[in-house]
Amino acid sequence: MYPIARRCLAAATGLALLAGASACADDAQRAADNVPGVTDTEILIGTHQPLTGPAAPGYSRISAATKAYFEHVNSKGGVNGRKIVYKVMDDGYNPANTENVVRKLVLDDKVFALLGGLGTPTHTNVLEFVKAQKVPDLFVSSGSRTWNQPDRYPTTFGWQPDYTVEGKILATFVKKEFPSRKVCHFGQNDDFGRDSLAGVEKILGPVAAKQTYTTTNQQVGPAIGALKAAGCEVVVAATIPGFTALAMGQAAAQGFKAQWIVSNVGADYTTLSTQLGDKKAILEGMIADNYLPMAGDANDPWIRAFRKIHEHYNAANPLDGNAIYGYSMAYTFVQALLTAGPDLTREKLVEAVQKGGFRGPGVTPFRYTRFVHAGYSGVRLTKVQNGVQAYFGPTYLTDDGEEQVREFPEPPVTPPADAIPTS
Repeated sequence: MYPIARRCLAAATGLALLAGASACADDAQRAADNVPGVTDTEILIGTHQPLTGPAAPGYSRISAATKAYFEHVNSKGGVNGRKIVYKVMDDGYNPANTENVVRKLVLDDKVFALLGGLGTPTHTNVLEFVKAQKVPDLFVSSGSRTWNQPDRYPTTFGWQPDYTVEGKILATFVKKEFPSRKVCHFGQNDDFGRDSLAGVEKILGPVAAKQTYTTTNQQVGPAIGALKAAGCEVVVAATIPGFTALAMGQAAAQGFKAQWIVSNVGADYTTLSTQLGDKKAILEGMIADNYLPMAGDANDPWIRAFRKIHEHYNAANPLDGNAIYGYSMAYTFVQALLTAGPDLTREKLVEAVQKGGFRGPGVTPFRYTRFVHAGYSGVRLTKVQNGVQAYFGPTYLTDDGEEQVREFPEPPVTPPADAIPTS
């Protein structure tokens, strides 16, 4: 081949390589540009919350805490140079409203992900839509086992312990501490109540009596009367805060004296005592469970760290269990973003959660894998004494199947600087 011909071929080859490299760069840029809700400077995420309606007492404060934590993270530079924008929309704890809200967040606002959508009946109503849109649906604020179906809902993840795990642990305590007592169940008429009852009955067998409520009907007197008539001595309650207060208030009014053992979902003392007012004394002796730092424990390093954030960004609200929930969930979300890396995509975020390994404010590890989309793996029991709700006894782990309830001896991890994860 003549030298000129060789030079021409080399030049042509070089131009082709440059064109190919340019095309690859363009493709990469287009891929980045096509990630909904993500720019070089921001990550837009959204949620549906009960800012009004029957679940608003207490729960309306969760998203305020989550947003406050993100403002704190943003003040330190965000995550990989991007600030987190958290759009909160009210659904009134009404499934029909939830559908409208989530469609707007995904189709109109084009959020990158959903975070902490609250409620079993509400979030169940949007699962198929979220699946079709392939939106990361992280850390649903409900312990329903519905979120733990990776084959059916590959982008949806729970966060808190599921209600069957919780039910098994509470029932194990009842079996040990209240042998031969007549145990009954009072629960919400959806997956919340049903999953809780399933966990209780895995340990105790059939309960002596069971009653349910719906969130659209506050007349719980007949159900409480039926439990009294059945001679119930221990009542395991799967209730949101408003209905915990209603149920225990009705029990007191009817002279029905039983040991109340309440799901963490509806057992925050600050919320309940506010609702009950001068009748809050009926909360004395209430047993419940938790898996996060106790809001009233001034010696807990996580509480000290969250209090600083709270006083700066969220001082209008009380630092109660709902606030701690919001801060802790936001912390896990930042861990997931960091694991997903700077070249953020929806697929990478889902893979990051499935990778697991997160530790944070919770007293137990998470269960996340490719095959398990459930959150925390256990709880610790709490009791109200002299107006103070505090932990007692060991921490317990189990699953929602046949695994035994067992103690978890490891202490919680300590918070990093500024309560912001680095990996």
